[in-house]
Amino acid sequence: MSDLSVKPEFEKLQWEVAALTGRMRSVELERDSWRARCERLTEQRDREREKSKRLRSSGSYRLGRALVSFVKDPVRTSPRLVKGLARRLRPRPGGGSVVPEQVTRQQPAAKRRPAHLYVAIGLDHDALRDFLVTVNQRLLVTPDHRPVVLTDDPAFSLLRKLGVLLEYLPDRATWERHRPDRAWDDLLAERLAQLCRDHATERTVVVDRQHPPALADLLELR
Repeated sequence: MSDLSVKPEFEKLQWEVAALTGRMRSVELERDSWRARCERLTEQRDREREKSKRLRSSGSYRLGRALVSFVKDPVRTSPRLVKGLARRLRPRPGGGSVVPEQVTRQQPAAKRRPAHLYVAIGLDHDALRDFLVTVNQRLLVTPDHRPVVLTDDPAFSLLRKLGVLLEYLPDRATWERHRPDRAWDDLLAERLAQLCRDHATERTVVVDRQHPPALADLLELR
């Protein structure tokens, strides 16, 4: 074979080797890129795990769990969970929190009816008025508790004449517009804990804003 025929074959082999080397370098670069991305994702995962761990140990998370519980089953689960968590988060005079064993249960005053907390968040003014009328009708049938209604209606003061104790919480949109630095869910949880503590509530009922309870529904809660 002459040198003239060998030279093109050799040049072709050189080009193939160069192309293969280029592809290998491209694969290596892609590998390094994926490796760096995996390392970043691993670091992010570890940070999120640590945040989640801190969140689960926080009072706000435990109160949030209590909220979910009484949304699902307000009759049985909410008073015990929310009131218990409120006691755990209550500050002691010397700092820290009070554990359940350190709490002395207050005995209700003689002949004082227990308080029931109705969480009526999201009801418009007319729906809230109708609900308060229904609560009063319920008490006319059996006056067995003191109703406390938590509402986010800014015009709630116009309904005080109906004789039901009203507590106010700013609605989510208003709160987030003025205080974006603090979550509205945390505010709700703290407010519920405070109301359960202040009124010594024995039952918490979440009012469905789409279908507020009728008189028959409230009577079934006895």
